[in-house]
Amino acid sequence: MAIVNFDKEIFEKEIGKINEKMENRISMFGTPVEKIDNKEIQIEIFPNRQDLLSYQGFKRAFLAFLDRKTGLKKFNVTKSGYKLIVDKSLPKEWPYAFSCIVKGLKFNDKKIKEIIDLQEKLGTTLLRKRKKGGLGIYPLEKINFPVKFKGLNPKEIKFRPLESSSEMTGNQILSKHPTGREYSHIMKGWNKFPVFVDDKGIIMSMPPIINSRDVGKIDSTTRDIFVECTGPNKNTLKDALNIVVSSLSEIGGKIYSIECIQQNGKKEVFPDFTPEKMKISLDNVNKLLGLSLKEPDVKKFLERMGYGYSKGVVSIPAYRTDVLHEVDLIEDIAIAYGYENFVPEIPEISTIGQENPRETIKRKISEIFLGLGILEISNHYLTNEKNQFGKMNMQKKDFIKLEESKTDYTILRKDLSHYMLKILSENIDSEYPQKIFEIGKTFGFNENEKITESEKLAVAISSGNFTEIKQIIEYFFKMINMEIKIEEPLTGEAPKYFIEGRVAKIIFDKKEIGFIGDIHPRILKKWKMKMPVALCEISLEEIFEKLE
Repeated sequence: MAIVNFDKEIFEKEIGKINEKMENRISMFGTPVEKIDNKEIQIEIFPNRQDLLSYQGFKRAFLAFLDRKTGLKKFNVTKSGYKLIVDKSLPKEWPYAFSCIVKGLKFNDKKIKEIIDLQEKLGTTLLRKRKKGGLGIYPLEKINFPVKFKGLNPKEIKFRPLESSSEMTGNQILSKHPTGREYSHIMKGWNKFPVFVDDKGIIMSMPPIINSRDVGKIDSTTRDIFVECTGPNKNTLKDALNIVVSSLSEIGGKIYSIECIQQNGKKEVFPDFTPEKMKISLDNVNKLLGLSLKEPDVKKFLERMGYGYSKGVVSIPAYRTDVLHEVDLIEDIAIAYGYENFVPEIPEISTIGQENPRETIKRKISEIFLGLGILEISNHYLTNEKNQFGKMNMQKKDFIKLEESKTDYTILRKDLSHYMLKILSENIDSEYPQKIFEIGKTFGFNENEKITESEKLAVAISSGNFTEIKQIIEYFFKMINMEIKIEEPLTGEAPKYFIEGRVAKIIFDKKEIGFIGDIHPRILKKWKMKMPVALCEISLEEIFEKLE
C-alpha cells in the first residue's frame, strides 16, 4: 500500500471542502483517509490502483465517483514525427523501450514534486522496485532526435549523473552513487548496461538507475518533456507510461506520440490510449452483488468509475492496470453503488464448519518441518514458461496455458521445484544455510486429457547436499510412521535438473512419488546461484490416502 499526500488548499479548490461527508466519500471510494492537517490530506492507495498515485489521477477518478465528470476520459494524441530506436546491443535482461513527448506544461515546485513522487511510487509498486522497469523524464529542448536505446560496456559509459558534480562510468555509478548502490543488484552480472543516447551521441541516462544531470533534469522553466519507460516486460512498461502521461495531460500537457522501433524491427507508436473492451453480464452483476440492477443502472455506475459502456461491453481506460476480469468491473459497480447501501441479510441455511481433513494433515506436516528450523514458503499457482522449463532444462510439454494473460504469469505450475530455486535465487545475499519447504497444488493432465490438481511437498537446502536432504525426508516419514525406499533411478528417468549419480527416486507403498538429489551446476548458473542446492519434491496424494 502507498500513502500519498495532496495539497489541502488545492484539493478543496478543485474537488470540494474537506468535512465529515467528504471524508466519508473518500473512504467509500476505496481510499481511506490516513491524516488531515492544515496543509495536507494524506490518503492510502491500495496496490491495485496505481492510477490514483498522483493528485491528477485521483482527481480524475474521484470527480467521476462524485458524479461530476463521468464516463471514459479521452486523450488527444498528435504525431511528433520523432523516432526511438531500440538497438540489438542491449542486455537480454532489459530489451524494451517506449517513449513519448508532452508539451505545454507549466511546472512549479509542487507539480515537479508530484510528478517525481508518481515516478518513484510507480517504480516501487507497478515496476516492483525497478526490477520490472524504470521511468525517466527529460527536458525536450536538450535532446536531439532520433534517440537510441542501446547497450554499452560499463567502462564506455561516461556522464554526470543526477546529484553528482563529477563524471562517472557505469561501474562507478553502481558502486559510488547512492541511487546506483541502492539498485545495483538489478544489473548484477550484466556485461552491458542500457543507455539512452541522442543523435549527437550524448548519454541521456542509464536506465533503470539514473538520468544525466546535464540533459535529464527538469525544473520550473521546463515546458516540454521527453518521457520514457524501459524494462523486460512491454505490457507493464506501457501501463506505467500511460499512467504518467495521462497525469501530465491532466495538468495541461499536450501529448505527442513517438514511433518506437523495437529490436525485431516492429514499429509501435506510443502512447496508445485505445481502451480495452470487456463484456459484462447483467445476470452475473446481480448474482454476485445480490441486487436487481437494470442495464441503465449498470451503465450509470460504470461511468461513475471512469468506464465507457455500450450494449453489454465495457471500455476500460488504458491507465486502469487492475482490471483483469469481469469480477473487477462488478467490484467497481459495487463501489459506485455504495457499500453503505447494501442491506445485510442472514443466510436462510445454517451450516456447521469444520477443518478439511487434508488441511489438518498439511498443517501437521508443516509443523514437522518447522520444528526442524525449515522456513515455509507459499508461491503462486501461476508461473511462466521461462522459469518452469527454460531455467530447469525441461522439455515444454503437457502444460496448461492461460488465454490472454495480462501478466508475466502465463501457465499453471507443473511442479514446486522451480519455485524453490526462484526463491533461493532471490535471496542469494541473505545468510546461509537457507532451508525452505512448500506444500501446494500443481496442475497437469490425466490420461483423459482433463485438468488435474495434486498436492505436493518440496524441500530445498542451500548450501546443502544429498545426504542432508535425505536425512530430512527420512525423518519426516519416520514422524508420520510410514516407510519409504530410496532407489537409484534408471537412465533418463530423473528430472534433468538433478546431477546424474546424485539423484534418487522415492518409493512409497510400491509407487514412485518423487525425486531427491543435488541440483546440477548448469541449472544453478541459469538462476545465478553460486551455492549448491539439494532438493526433494514428492507427491502427497498417496500419503493423504493412508492418513485420511
